[in-house]
Amino acid sequence: MGILFTWPSSTLILFSSANTTLDRVMTETEVSLLGSLSSISGIFVIPFSGYILDTLGRKKACLLFYMAQLISWIIITTCSKVEAILLAMFIFGFSSSMFLVVQIYVSEFCQESIRGSMTSGSIIFYGIGMLVSYLMGGLLEYRLMNYIGLSLTVLGFVLVSLMKESPLFLMKVGRQKEAAKSIAFYRSAKIDSQVVQDEIEQIKRILRPDFDVADTPAEEKKLYLEDASPTKMSKWQYLKKSKSTQKALLVCIMLYSSAIFQGLIVVQVYAGPLFEQALPTMSSTLSSVLLALISVVAGFIAAYFVDLIGRRRLMIDASVATGVCCMILGSQIQFNWGPSWLTAVLIYLYCATYTIGAGTVPFVIVAEVFMPEVKSLMSMLSTEWAFVCNFIVLFIFNPLVNSLGLGAVFYIFSACSILSGIYCHFYLPETKGLTVDVIQERFKRSRQ
Repeated sequence: MGILFTWPSSTLILFSSANTTLDRVMTETEVSLLGSLSSISGIFVIPFSGYILDTLGRKKACLLFYMAQLISWIIITTCSKVEAILLAMFIFGFSSSMFLVVQIYVSEFCQESIRGSMTSGSIIFYGIGMLVSYLMGGLLEYRLMNYIGLSLTVLGFVLVSLMKESPLFLMKVGRQKEAAKSIAFYRSAKIDSQVVQDEIEQIKRILRPDFDVADTPAEEKKLYLEDASPTKMSKWQYLKKSKSTQKALLVCIMLYSSAIFQGLIVVQVYAGPLFEQALPTMSSTLSSVLLALISVVAGFIAAYFVDLIGRRRLMIDASVATGVCCMILGSQIQFNWGPSWLTAVLIYLYCATYTIGAGTVPFVIVAEVFMPEVKSLMSMLSTEWAFVCNFIVLFIFNPLVNSLGLGAVFYIFSACSILSGIYCHFYLPETKGLTVDVIQERFKRSRQ
């Protein structure tokens, strides 16, 4: 995902120059579409992702959406027409549901104690994909870069096909024996071991709130009575009935809005030309590679702290820090009051604080706060909103820079970041190490 998503950064200047490898030079509108078309198709496909997740399962859904990347790389490596390249980016957007599927998939087969770190691991590998993309774009010839991208995609498809299905999904559809095999695979245990049996019982409690209700605390019984038996009603009816699910959905939507409007997504997609404007004395390739490298390192830091200090504090502190960085960076770009190396330091600090907070926490939260019966639908709605915001930000970024200036745009990112921290202080409950039913109860109690 990271390689192809940031591929426009490596090719945008080439495609809009007289030395283009395509059949003609791209227009300004086509350049904007190159970076934003994947978000448009993502908006179209994500509403169906919840149904696909519940019908095919997590693993097969991953493989299906992976096919879109494979098709995109085949078009890119075999075609030179501008329209074909734009079509490839549009098709690639169909794999956007991987952001949704992978988070759910990972959260369902790992233990609560490491769920945050494991879920954020996908963000780390997304950053590694960015790093590879920037390196290939700066060091390799255009066609060789594309062939390597295609080869890595084929390798990824093969590796995913070797995975086991989510045990929670298998239990949900009544395939308990396969679920036990899946748990044994992910826990490196024997299928008849106590570890596997205990986890089977835990999944049963999650899927059936009335299961083992005698051992349920009194305050949770009320939650179960209100939110239980989703099989007797549709998912939309369940959403309408469950106040805790409504609150969780609102928080997830706000977190994804925060992740997009804090602005790093445009820096990642338009890294090459952006660095040429902000840091004219530094190689845009080197600048982009350092950006990706810092994203990877910050991702590891986030994976460590998300289970150490918790999601809430990490999101609040990092969002405020991102807001401060963007404010100082905007003034530096606008008034040029410091040396050019200070611009680079501020951009990389901004990248680090964003990745540690809004670049990681929202994905972890969305994967762990919803009951299994409605998780796919609620995650789909949250992710759909994220891609709507994603398209808006990517499409209007260049016009905003042309009309307001790059410095003023970072002021907007700063305001969004600080507002995100304030919102999370009041409305985001801590979910570290908690099972989904306890998390739902926390949402039910919050801000009543």
